[in-house]
Amino acid sequence: MAAYVLTQAGADVILLEAGGPWDNTTDSAMLTWPYESPRRGKSTKERPFGEFDACIGGWEVPGEPYTRAPGTAFSWWRARMVGGRTNHWGRISLRFGPYDFKRKSRDGLGDDWPISYDDVAPYYDKIDRLIGVFGSKENLPNEPNGVFLPPPQPRCYELLVKQAADRLRITCIPARLSILTRPLNGRAACHYCGQCNRGCRVNANFTSTNVLIAPARATGKLTLLTNAMAREVTVDKSGRATGVAYIDKASGEDRHVGAKVVVVAASALESARLLLNSTSPLFPNGLANSSGTVGKYITDTTGTDVAGFIPKMTDHVPHNHDGVGGMHLYMPWWLDNKRLDFPRGYHIEVWGGAGMPGYGFLGGIHRYPPGGGYGKQLKDDYRRYYGATIGFSGRGEMIPNDDTYCEIDARTVDRWGIPVLRFHWKWTDHEYKQVKHMQETFRALVAEMGGEVFSPMPTADQGYGIADGGTIIHELGGTRMGDDPKTSVLNRWCQAHDCKNVFVTDGGPFVSQADKNPTWTILALAMRTSEYIADQMKRGEL
Repeated sequence: MAAYVLTQAGADVILLEAGGPWDNTTDSAMLTWPYESPRRGKSTKERPFGEFDACIGGWEVPGEPYTRAPGTAFSWWRARMVGGRTNHWGRISLRFGPYDFKRKSRDGLGDDWPISYDDVAPYYDKIDRLIGVFGSKENLPNEPNGVFLPPPQPRCYELLVKQAADRLRITCIPARLSILTRPLNGRAACHYCGQCNRGCRVNANFTSTNVLIAPARATGKLTLLTNAMAREVTVDKSGRATGVAYIDKASGEDRHVGAKVVVVAASALESARLLLNSTSPLFPNGLANSSGTVGKYITDTTGTDVAGFIPKMTDHVPHNHDGVGGMHLYMPWWLDNKRLDFPRGYHIEVWGGAGMPGYGFLGGIHRYPPGGGYGKQLKDDYRRYYGATIGFSGRGEMIPNDDTYCEIDARTVDRWGIPVLRFHWKWTDHEYKQVKHMQETFRALVAEMGGEVFSPMPTADQGYGIADGGTIIHELGGTRMGDDPKTSVLNRWCQAHDCKNVFVTDGGPFVSQADKNPTWTILALAMRTSEYIADQMKRGEL
């Protein structure tokens, strides 16, 4: 987004990408049948979500280790390709609400942002119009309306979910995803193949590769350098950033690119690592780290999942389950935390249906009546039970705490000799109690549909089934914004307090997590910051 906005404003931009080139219009595996591969779509080391998945990367990247403090359960996802995670993400595109920017004022926990929803709302509107998002105007107090395209209709299994949610008084509305249901800005509407995670060849969903980077390159102002592993932001004797030192991964050579302004957008934790490794006599503890808060107050979305066997969905008349590559329904946070034993909320994602079966589909069929079999009976059971599973995923807000942070592990380096991150992670009772509520709610929904959950309710000793840190891949913080340079890294424009020509435009500036997926807010803040950079450069302030 920063490259898009700055090139549109007339700036010359050099974009360093640690991975290789990728173009979803040519490199996607969209419409590839599972039987066309001997792996049938099974995951690979560089594609943990499946062989046909668009994103090259994972929680473990060869030659790029990270370490964990004792007792830490945290996994760090890195993408290594042009467009990064936007090539395969779920496209759930939610605005943070007015409450989300001022949580401390509401419950006394964490910190308020130095900006409000009103500061970001115009940029949400701009990206809605630029990128496209479907949804419905519900006028909910902390689920802001957007500039929406028409939402797709619920599928059959989603209608069952909607009926059950209504009976349990759980708010259930059309989903909000950045997938086009009408043509927009020269891009085609979705044709409902349901394979968004493979990369869309017609650009009907949002991928930064062709929606943002391609237009930036078309200006003639963007130079894209792939396989460029950033090592540090360099500074001069006055403390002003002069550019970025990086390793050319193809040759192994150390190189440097000079710049009047450096925009760090490597993903939240990688950006913290880059700043912490950017040491100098003026910045012995890392660039922009006079507050000591680079790497601090990191968070991830809380998460847990429950799936149930729904007998009503067996022996159904064969019908079309097609749709976008994601949910058509969404359950935003619907309860008052003052009446609960935890302070922040979560939303519910819905999944199920009979999409294209791949490797390992319907694993555990022996748990269904009559308990598995062989030959014709087994094949008939697969036909009968496929599509009879409906699942729910909770995605909730973690509150930043002092025991969750990352730091440089000087004893360990990656294959290019760059010191790696060491993680400290701790869930608190706030998150455990929230996830317990998720499990209870999902099991109630399955029961309301007349279904059965095969797995028992997780116990307190099992953390109620909470996903390990990093598993949901919504890591935020590490370079948080604030008005006080003693307690924050960046100001309200995502500009470093200590180094006026360094900006951060990824998830790092976030002060808190919210119960919404962060991508739409990352994009809005990046646009806001980049317009500010362009304005300041025209004024001669940078």
